[in-house]
Amino acid sequence: MTGTDLLVLPHGALGGYLADLRDPEESGLPPALDAEDAVFKEVRRACGPMTVCLGFTEVVQTHGATVHHPAAVCLHGDGVLGRHRKIHLPPGEARHYAAGDRLAAFDTPVGRVGMLIDFDKTFPEAARTLAVQGAHTIACLSAWPANVTDRTSRLPQDRQSRLFDLYDCARAAENQVVWVSSNQTGMHGSLRFLGQAKVVNPGGDVLARTGSKGGLAVAEIDVEAEVARARRTLHHLAERRGEVYET
Repeated sequence: MTGTDLLVLPHGALGGYLADLRDPEESGLPPALDAEDAVFKEVRRACGPMTVCLGFTEVVQTHGATVHHPAAVCLHGDGVLGRHRKIHLPPGEARHYAAGDRLAAFDTPVGRVGMLIDFDKTFPEAARTLAVQGAHTIACLSAWPANVTDRTSRLPQDRQSRLFDLYDCARAAENQVVWVSSNQTGMHGSLRFLGQAKVVNPGGDVLARTGSKGGLAVAEIDVEAEVARARRTLHHLAERRGEVYET
């Protein structure tokens, strides 16, 4: 990864993900890590000058209770740069995990960044909040499977496959940001993960992507220049009519 400034790994890059979303058993949950676990120090040492975003299951002790969050952390050789707990939980996750309640962009060596976790990108308000906070790059870390209720043998025909790509491009274009999307691949339990990692420019154009197999979507982009160019004529954030919207 020599020369890489930003690496975005999938949700569950540390510890894995659920094996079933329809009826997940507690015994099948992935291992949970404390945010201060020694493994993160090892990752930071490996990062060097590279900024790395990765997903895991976080365990927290709150008022005597043990709580688990789908979480993401952004690391650099110098330390932790930012954190995110998944805001929107699909029903299978909500049985065992607690949702986060905060969206926060943060400064990094590659500029101001925000993080989301898979289902979060279904909700435009989440990405918009990060963009309003000044994020020019949004990293969306996913463990996004193919449709579990209406299966198809070909991923291009899968509804979740189409939505995954649609959300990536729409969120980049509507917020005029660089969108970096990662995802798990292959089979895990009953789930078939889509892959389809990609880098999308502020105009909604896909610069690089993977297929359904493991791989890296690699793009070279001047983030600040591309964001400025996209917003030169039409600046979506500046042209919002907040007083009209209900939410």
